[in-house]
Amino acid sequence: MMKIDILSLFPEMFEGVLNVSILGKAAEKGAVSYAVTNFRDFTTNKHNKVDDYPFGGGAGMVLMPQPLFDAVDALRAGEYSKPRIILTSPQGKPFKQQDAEMLSKEDKLIFICGHYEGFDERIPEHLVTDEYSIGDFVMTGGELAAMAMIDSIVRLLPGVLGNDTSAVTDSFSDGLLEHPHYTRPADFRGMKVPDILLSGNHERIAEWRWKESLRRTFERRPDLLEGRDLAVQEKKWLTQFRKETEKKPE
Repeated sequence: MMKIDILSLFPEMFEGVLNVSILGKAAEKGAVSYAVTNFRDFTTNKHNKVDDYPFGGGAGMVLMPQPLFDAVDALRAGEYSKPRIILTSPQGKPFKQQDAEMLSKEDKLIFICGHYEGFDERIPEHLVTDEYSIGDFVMTGGELAAMAMIDSIVRLLPGVLGNDTSAVTDSFSDGLLEHPHYTRPADFRGMKVPDILLSGNHERIAEWRWKESLRRTFERRPDLLEGRDLAVQEKKWLTQFRKETEKKPE
């Protein structure tokens, strides 16, 4: 079972998220357990503060190291192995599917959710093992970022998804965006499902999905194709896509 500890000043934000849908079912199945701790409980100053003014002046308040170091020490007490300690931060490296896959193999994760202007630098430098960002934007706190990462990690745990192949075919799992999906009815208001998907020819369907996955990536996230080791067939399709783009009227 994976153990996920979350350090937050607003533990109540996680109550609904961790108890419903896939995350809740994962806990019910025994694949994961969650614990959310308010790290304000570990402050030692008489005013119960976790933040202070930055040395050298400047706007905003900075989270002090003491409460978080002590909180992590308490969570690691009695542990033989060191857990991954994840800091949510706009300065972290972009969180990708490959990171979710890597972290899903860990036994224990500790997420630190920040607030205010930022962290005392000794926290990311000496306490955490991984610093991640979920995008080039700033939020009021790290809770929502932690929720997003936890969701992407937990769904990869064995037995969590009803169909274990779902995680394998997700967007980004093989470096490409996922192919289009269709369901019944086959004809809805004149909008028809591609004939190939109704053919029953699984080999041709697999090839169509591969091609459309590549097409969608080419059209929406061409950056994902940079540095990709393209198969011969993928190179042919990309040449086709580029020609089709050139022919489109502006």
